Amino acid sequence: MIWVFVLYALFASVFTLAKAALTYTSPLFLVGSRMMAAGVLMLGYQWIFHRENFVIPKHSIWRLLRLAAFNIYLTNAFEFWGLKYLTSFKTCFIYSLSPFLSALFSYWIFSENMTWKKWLGMLVGFIGFIPIMLNESAKEEQTGSLLFLSWAEISVIMAAICSVYGWILLRQLVKDDGYSPFMANGLSMLLGGGMAMFHSGLVETWDPIPVTEFLPFIKYTLLLMIVSNLMAYNLYGMLLKKYTATFMSFAGFTTPLFTALFGWLFLGETVGLAFYESAVIVFLGLVLFHQEELKQGYRAQPGPPEPLEQPNPELPGLQSKEV
Repeated sequence: MIWVFVLYALFASVFTLAKAALTYTSPLFLVGSRMMAAGVLMLGYQWIFHRENFVIPKHSIWRLLRLAAFNIYLTNAFEFWGLKYLTSFKTCFIYSLSPFLSALFSYWIFSENMTWKKWLGMLVGFIGFIPIMLNESAKEEQTGSLLFLSWAEISVIMAAICSVYGWILLRQLVKDDGYSPFMANGLSMLLGGGMAMFHSGLVETWDPIPVTEFLPFIKYTLLLMIVSNLMAYNLYGMLLKKYTATFMSFAGFTTPLFTALFGWLFLGETVGLAFYESAVIVFLGLVLFHQEELKQGYRAQPGPPEPLEQPNPELPGLQSKEV
């Protein structure tokens, strides 16, 4: 059980590291450089150790481009821009929308059954986000607002939506189009990172590149790749062999709590009462939602529905998207 908490502490640390990295660079450049580097590593591994699977089916190129655009470029561009103005724990908390968004996508796209208890759990969950959304910092208010949501909050909500849609595309590429997970993720990271880098060249200041201090930037970028790509997702795949995906999804709600702790310890962020109020209400919504899923026998989760590939003991798997 302890490894489950270690896993979500690792996921939480990604938000803290990304927030720290944004002190030394711009959002789009951080996304582009990090994703392109990860994509090259993954494709290099695929070429060296599994060259027989280094194949790009022509009929799936459009789906691959959508995966790169939604799961890598838009997800991370929206997230990192919002993270620049939000606290790390609030950004992570908004990502807790993922189980509910996954259910909505499954209902709309795959016509999965939604009982009234699931709708009730989802409604309670959405209501739970209101206290923390209404609590805005001065930096967040600088972005402007639409109704009661700041543009920074809207940006992270869009990141969560793009991420969930990206998982659906990834599953289709692997299960329907015959891609290996390394190929799908590696290509999407390289292409999506290139999209972010091109966007950075258009709107961010390159003098000569958008980095204020090189050593801290390199340190945090490497830490993000190690923690996210090499450690967290590899451990996630291993734990799915022991625990149900529903339990893993449910336990994922500890991630915002860990992020709040790390933000307080390392970034000096203040965790207000609104965070705990929202956490309790959203937790109740998740309890209602997942109790009904257990009755229906579902193993739903916000990430990929099942482990896509067994981790390689020689090189820990880079088998999922960056956060």
